[in-house]
Amino acid sequence: MISVKHQTLTSPLQWAEEACKSLMKTYKPDQLPPANRWHYHQGVFLVSMQELYEQIGDEAYYEYSKAYVDHLVDEEGNFLFNRSELDAIQAGLLLFSLHRRTGDTRYKKAADKLISMFPTFNTTKEGGFWHKDRYPYQMWLDGLYMGGVFAMNYEREFGGEGLLEMVLYQEKLMRKYTQDTETGLFYHAWDESKKQRWADPETGRAPEFWGRAIGWYGITFNEILHFLPENDPRRTELIESLEFLIEGLIRFQDDETGLWHQVVDKGEQPDNWLETSCSSLFIYTIARAMNDGHIGHQYRNHVIKAFRGLLRKMKFTEDGRFVMPDICIGTGVGDYKHYIEREKCQNDLHGVGSFVLACIQMQRLLPNLI
Repeated sequence: MISVKHQTLTSPLQWAEEACKSLMKTYKPDQLPPANRWHYHQGVFLVSMQELYEQIGDEAYYEYSKAYVDHLVDEEGNFLFNRSELDAIQAGLLLFSLHRRTGDTRYKKAADKLISMFPTFNTTKEGGFWHKDRYPYQMWLDGLYMGGVFAMNYEREFGGEGLLEMVLYQEKLMRKYTQDTETGLFYHAWDESKKQRWADPETGRAPEFWGRAIGWYGITFNEILHFLPENDPRRTELIESLEFLIEGLIRFQDDETGLWHQVVDKGEQPDNWLETSCSSLFIYTIARAMNDGHIGHQYRNHVIKAFRGLLRKMKFTEDGRFVMPDICIGTGVGDYKHYIEREKCQNDLHGVGSFVLACIQMQRLLPNLI
């Protein structure tokens, strides 16, 4: 059933605003969960809020994201973060717009601390970054987004020779070891040592296509193409790989709802379930690829169906607050049972952030679509 609140929202950006306002009413900036931490959960949500601010200019969004950063970063640019993992870098995307607007050097100093992490990371034999120190010899799809997008932005804003090239090399390795040549989808991770319980003994690949990890990769594909010069010959290969992924996503899109399952290619399994954060990220990936001219509009009806299906999933409380259900909590790598048994939650930050990003791209594609 479609609620009265659903019927009053007439554009994708209005949906994005409802999502942001709901969390702003629920949490003070410093209490965004996990509270008092520099973390990618907050980063994903607040980056989406920054993008929404750029679209509509509501200062409340700017002030909210700034308050989160200012709570954790002191006047000298010092802050606490986990120096052993790529995940700790993603929230650094918030620093660039704050520095541009205020000129406050502490944001640059904080960004410098994050960029200095890259030479310290442990690597595979070919130079691929371990996802975390406690995950030796493992590259995860998530890592390319968590660190790579920050690195490209840093090079554009502050210089830093070779950062785009570093990201391109990491992407090449990730694609080499995790993209499936039949479906175009990406396995969640790769273990060079082939010692993990989940690792294929011959390829080192994880056994499943987990939705949200593939979604982070879709964001990064589009971001790399945004930063890569138009005359760079590598664009063709990247666009072909992006479209191969999109074709795979369309192949496994749920016929009834237009959404995608937690384990993307096994929707026929009765215990598999439609997951909203990966569906949001796939909508973003496809819509942005069309918006930026990387692919044609032959996927237009598919992404429209997906977005409408996603909106039908959204709920509102009695006092009118937006609720995004069926978000998988954070997860490690595992087998099918591992992913299917992960807890579902609502209004998780990387879920709502993904939804807002999808809304922004759908506004670009079809501003009056509801």
